[in-house]
Amino acid sequence: MESITVLGAGVVGLSTALQLIERGFSVTIVAECLPEDEKSIKYTSHWAGAHHVSMASDRRQLEMDLVTFETMWHMSGEPETEHLFMRLPQLELYAEPEKAGVESILNSYPSYEPVSEKELPSFAKSGCKFETITIDTPNYLLHLMKTFKSKGGNVVRACVQHISQVVDGGFGLPKPDAVVVCAGIGARTLGGVEDKLVYPIRGQTILVKAPWIKFGRTCGSDDGTWTYIIPRRSGNVIVGGIKIPNDWYPHPLKEVTDDILKRGLELCPELVPESMRTETLPTVADIKPLIIEEGCGLRPARTGGIRLESVPMESREQKTIPVVFNYGHGGYGFQSSWGSAAIASDLVVASLKGVFTVAAA
Repeated sequence: MESITVLGAGVVGLSTALQLIERGFSVTIVAECLPEDEKSIKYTSHWAGAHHVSMASDRRQLEMDLVTFETMWHMSGEPETEHLFMRLPQLELYAEPEKAGVESILNSYPSYEPVSEKELPSFAKSGCKFETITIDTPNYLLHLMKTFKSKGGNVVRACVQHISQVVDGGFGLPKPDAVVVCAGIGARTLGGVEDKLVYPIRGQTILVKAPWIKFGRTCGSDDGTWTYIIPRRSGNVIVGGIKIPNDWYPHPLKEVTDDILKRGLELCPELVPESMRTETLPTVADIKPLIIEEGCGLRPARTGGIRLESVPMESREQKTIPVVFNYGHGGYGFQSSWGSAAIASDLVVASLKGVFTVAAA
């Protein structure tokens, strides 16, 4: 049985490792941060919202998103995994009269239909609605890891400084027949990769306890800011957010939290309990007692999009080891995870036969 090492244990690394196990490989994950760790700026997947709403800008991205949606929609109906998801109606609102390309992207979702002009709030000029899912991301990551281990996967915690350390079987790792790099933002600094096209997009969100929210809402603004309401099956709700390229600041900022709460209340007054809304106009102060935590994460974006590519690399024993890259997902790691994992797995299979390639965009 051929041995594959996957570098990284975020949602992309875990999904890829599971795909490879399903294809009959022996798989080891090596990572510094794991799903069971406390939340930190080093591990972006913990901070994701997350809902499945594709914003694909090319055919490859759209196909990855659709594959992932189909997989997650199925999981959301299975008894052993339904608790990780919430099926719900989603409302998307836009500052433009007609959001270019939206219908061709989103009409694959169940019950898709445009929002009529009379249904639009005063701050939106167009919109659409459909059914989708939200994901309880911390518990979903734990589920992926548990499933990986139950299928015979191995996990080694290590801080990898150079790709050669994995290729050569360092840290007590088995010497691999192939390596898959799912290093996220770490691909920028990982020795032997050092992809300077990778950059962070800083996000900040607020987690509130509001189990009465059973719908998702997102609204774009003229300045490019997105406000979103993402409820989870647990009764917690993510309120966000921001997208600031090349901002590495590792802590939530009070002024950003205040701005998110203001925008979140405008988009979704229902965040305030109904008993309070019937007595007076809802305010940000009414939401603050519901706050569980504030957080921020660094979305691992890449100029040119996700890197899906295979290359040969020589080990210290002069053996050719295929290295497959699967990183650069930005804010779309969860919603494209299974699709990109399938492509990466195809690249592994091909590269073990001596065929190296870049996945077509």
